[in-house]
Amino acid sequence: MSTPRTVLITGGNRGIGYAIAEEFVAQGHRVAVTARSGSGPEGSLTVIADVTDAASIDAAFTEVEAQLGPVEVVVANAGITRDLLLLRMTEEDFTDVIDTNLNGAFRVVKRASKGMLKARFGRIILVSSVVGLLGSAGQVNYSASKSGLIGLARSVTRELGSRGITANVVAPGFIETDMTAELAPELQEAYIKQIPAARFASPQEVAKVIAWLAGDDAGYISGAVIPVDGGLGMGH
Repeated sequence: MSTPRTVLITGGNRGIGYAIAEEFVAQGHRVAVTARSGSGPEGSLTVIADVTDAASIDAAFTEVEAQLGPVEVVVANAGITRDLLLLRMTEEDFTDVIDTNLNGAFRVVKRASKGMLKARFGRIILVSSVVGLLGSAGQVNYSASKSGLIGLARSVTRELGSRGITANVVAPGFIETDMTAELAPELQEAYIKQIPAARFASPQEVAKVIAWLAGDDAGYISGAVIPVDGGLGMGH
């Protein structure tokens, strides 16, 4: 059992973020989630926040600090997609995805690092995607935002690594969520054919890797990219 920590997960109201929050709650941590709407799982504190707005992130952290104590573990999970082929993608389609997925992670990490530096302890976990390194047709914006998280984590590791702070990237592959459930059966089959494990992952499988990275046993891992993709992206 890891030391109980104060954990903040962005985008914790659905999908992978919700499963991450559930796992941290189950392990006995003090858990808060940010959401633009909806709420996190039972046993977690939900704060309404928008990762594209630094003031709203600051307010969310202030509320969590007041109720649960300084944030020791931050999971930057909030993300959007706006899939279009390159020639159809507008400048806005590109910048909106970057602003949420990459700039949003920057805002969250910057705010979290203040308390972590004071405590000389921190775990920063950025939720990327297999397509960050593998690429994906129709996802130039999303893929660019997700690979950008790797440079962010590695630079943070070089800056803050001597202060007891780690920064890592988890790169999920295809996960059973509401989004994949909506795919046509033949499309699901086509995707599964590409995955050596021959199945999608459960959100819990991603959540458990993230919880382990946040725990006491992972203190010497930093700047790593950990795939949870059934072998889909290997070699990248």
